[in-house]
Amino acid sequence: MPVQAFSFALFLFCYYAHAGTWSTYATLFFADHGMTVAQIGVLMSMIQVLRIVGPNVWGYVADHYDRRVLVLRMAGFAALVGFSGFLFGSTFTHFMLAMIVLNLFTSGQAPICEALMLSEMRGDLTFYGRIRMWGSIGFIVSVTLASYALEHYGIVSLPWVAAALLVLTIAAAFRLKDVPRRQHKTAPPPLMSLLRRREVIAFFASTALMVSAHTSLYTFYSLYLERNGYSKTVIGGMWSLGVLAEVLLFYYQAPLFRRWGAKVMMYVTLAVALVRFLMIGFGPQVVWLLVVAQIMHAATFALHHSSCVMTLQRWFSGPLQARGQALYMSISYGVGGSLGGLFLAQWWERAGPQSVYYVAAVLVLCSSLAAVLSYRWQERDGH
Repeated sequence: MPVQAFSFALFLFCYYAHAGTWSTYATLFFADHGMTVAQIGVLMSMIQVLRIVGPNVWGYVADHYDRRVLVLRMAGFAALVGFSGFLFGSTFTHFMLAMIVLNLFTSGQAPICEALMLSEMRGDLTFYGRIRMWGSIGFIVSVTLASYALEHYGIVSLPWVAAALLVLTIAAAFRLKDVPRRQHKTAPPPLMSLLRRREVIAFFASTALMVSAHTSLYTFYSLYLERNGYSKTVIGGMWSLGVLAEVLLFYYQAPLFRRWGAKVMMYVTLAVALVRFLMIGFGPQVVWLLVVAQIMHAATFALHHSSCVMTLQRWFSGPLQARGQALYMSISYGVGGSLGGLFLAQWWERAGPQSVYYVAAVLVLCSSLAAVLSYRWQERDGH
């Protein structure tokens, strides 16, 4: 077990408690302030758009100056300043500026924390899932408790709840210490030469398409459930159920990867995702279908995320560790997430809410094709 296992777990708990609570209920907060579905789609896409820039900027700074923990702390304080914008004002422009500042600084925190973890683990990912799951536990606890607060005090209390969680994230960052990076006898390959490899291009295309499909959940699922008559408590319960399944998979995933490997697990998660999105689109009024679909989050997020991290280790390690994680966040969640969110927002308005999840299923099919090509080229080229 890594020396800083508790500190990593605490930071991830607080970070995802804030991120999860805000992303789960922000659509309801914006709708309460008179934003249209198209405006909400643009606002929520800022979470993904800023992941194109933020992780790469902070990943470069953290790697170049080898002060990753200091960057985490500074980003936390800057994010809190940006988040204060949600406590005042109510126009689209005001919310847009606040979303840009908030996500510019928070987008790089998780990749830097994961890079610290990977450095301390020195290539042994046995305990990765058991530490990473605390981020998911933070999500569950916070989203569940916040749902009761929002039912009692109203959606206007959301910014205050999320701001308090952001303060706790900053406090958790002060428990972390920098980890010396592994010294490699040979210099790492130039970053651009890695990014030109066809198997790397196909890998990132696959992850971007998978995340694009998931924006149907991250951006619209709470609004989708509310439009179908579900209460905030049920909405919070659905999210918590999905993340609980995710936690269990993170905890027990090590034997799966030892036996089957990242490639097989990636194929499993893509197959499950296809079925999941079709179920959500087909049965918004069928509660048991939605429950089963949420349990599938264990595969479509946790299993997918770990498969991606393990695949990335083939190309990005040592001095490229933080930037490898940052590129994964930027390309997958930044490019894929922002384009997916904007596209699906338009689709919602033109073809209706249910059709969004059928489009998500098509995106998963495209992701599967790219994944097959990536792994085939890895085996053929020996990378």
